[in-house]
Order: sequence, then C-alpha cells, then structure tokens
Amino acid sequence: MLDAFQISPAPKPNLARWDDVTDRLENAEGEVKVAIVGKYTQLEDAYKSIAEALTHGGMANRTRVKAEWIDAEIFEGSDAAPHLEGYLASLVPGGFGERGTEGKIKAAQFAREKKIPYLGICLGMQMAVIEAARNLAGIEDAGSEEFDHEAGKKRFEPVVYHLKEWVQGNHVARRKVDDDKGGTMRLGAYTANLTAGSQVARVYGETAIEERHRHRYEVDIKYRDKLEDQGLCFSGMSPDGRLPEIVEVKDHPWFIGVQFHPELKSKPFAPHPLFADFVRAAGEVSRVV
Repeated sequence: MLDAFQISPAPKPNLARWDDVTDRLENAEGEVKVAIVGKYTQLEDAYKSIAEALTHGGMANRTRVKAEWIDAEIFEGSDAAPHLEGYLASLVPGGFGERGTEGKIKAAQFAREKKIPYLGICLGMQMAVIEAARNLAGIEDAGSEEFDHEAGKKRFEPVVYHLKEWVQGNHVARRKVDDDKGGTMRLGAYTANLTAGSQVARVYGETAIEERHRHRYEVDIKYRDKLEDQGLCFSGMSPDGRLPEIVEVKDHPWFIGVQFHPELKSKPFAPHPLFADFVRAAGEVSRVV
C-alpha cells in the first residue's frame, strides 16, 4: 500500500503489541476447558463475540481456552452432570425464547452446587436467578414472563419480567408488552453501581462501570431480599436502584451473572476484566483437580 501511494521512505511499523499477542497465543502456559451452554450451538458464529472474548481472557492469563459448545436442550429432561463434568467452568450466554432454558437453569445449578466458575450473560444471568429462586428461595414455579408471553398463558411466577420503564439519559423510556418488537429493547451503554467489597468490584477494580445492553426482560427487584437471604447477592444495580445489573453467589469461588454484554467491549489489547478473571478462576480449578 505504501508503494502504491509512493510513500517513501516507509516508516517501520511498531509491532510490539502484536508480537505480544502472538506470543501469548502460541506460548500459552496452561489450558482450561470451558463449557458454553447455549441454544444456537449448531451455528457457532452466533457466539463469535463470546469465543473471541474468551480468547482475550486466556491471553491475559497466558492460558489457552478450549471452549466447547453444548446444546442446552440435550439435558432438559435429564441430569446435567454427565454432560458438564470434566469442564473447569461454564458460561451461559444470551438468547431469546424458552427453548433450551431448562437446560441452562440446570447448568447454573450444576456450577453453583459443584463450586465451579460460572459466567451468565444476559439470559444466562436470568437463568441463574430463576435457578436460585426455585432451589434456594422455595419459589417452585419461578420463571420468566418472556416464556409465558411466548406460550400465551401464565405458568410461572415472574421473577424475570417484561421491562416497561427505565431511565435513558435524561428521560424515561417506556414500553408496552404489545408494542412492535422493533426498537423495544433496552439498548446501548448504561451505568451500573457495584457493591463495595463484592466480587465484581474486585474484578473491575472500581464501583462504577458502564456496559452495553441488549434486552427487554429484567430480573424483578421485589425478589431481592428473599434471594439475598439465600446467598444470591445483587452486587450491581442501576444508579436509581431499580434494575439489577449483576448477581453473584456468596461463598462461591466465582459465580457471576450480568444483565449486559461484556463480550462486546473486549479487545485483544484490553481483555474485558470479567473474561480475564473468569479464565483465571478456571485456571485455579485446574490446579486443584
């Protein structure tokens, strides 16, 4: 290109950062095996940003991440253990619709009970909350309004509900259930305040963050006390205190669910802190087993 534009003498490029990227990829000092429990596993590119962010997290730890896609539907009606044993960590990504969600809930339960690192993103956070509501807080029919809307009948107690109002910049955004789907999601960057001393505050190294969102269903704050009494902490909230942004399990090595999409901000030169610490935690498991 420099020749084509007759730029001479051509400046010598500084490739030091790219040399470091190559070195971290080619000379990894360890390997972790991570299960991505999703519903679009037949098209791995559906989770491309997740895969890249895991690679970035591995680079931060000089660790090779071996990510394997597991269809959440295969153990909806059976024990998840045979499908998840052998993995050092589990990640449940976002998605839409009810298909596969019972498997995702079982994946969250497996990670919580077996004390292996869990990262739930968007729907993955909601599944972790539903799992805790059912199995810890005694809300046996806990579920999401999304699934009831899809089925056309009420079956669940909606610990996850259709978000109808939120603060967006200097105005209030409002949505109705029967609105056309286009443009009805809570989209873009929003601030979250983190609880001092929480696991996520340690991961980020600060108590105020800004992350990108893409969702129309939200965990209902009215269940906060009941869930926190059982060890599911609401460690990240919207500035007005109305919208849960992050949950984590108390007395667990690494169990975090986020309503936003951290993978969208991860870069090779700046791995997202959640992915970097998730891989670090998986590496800690590998040294124990």
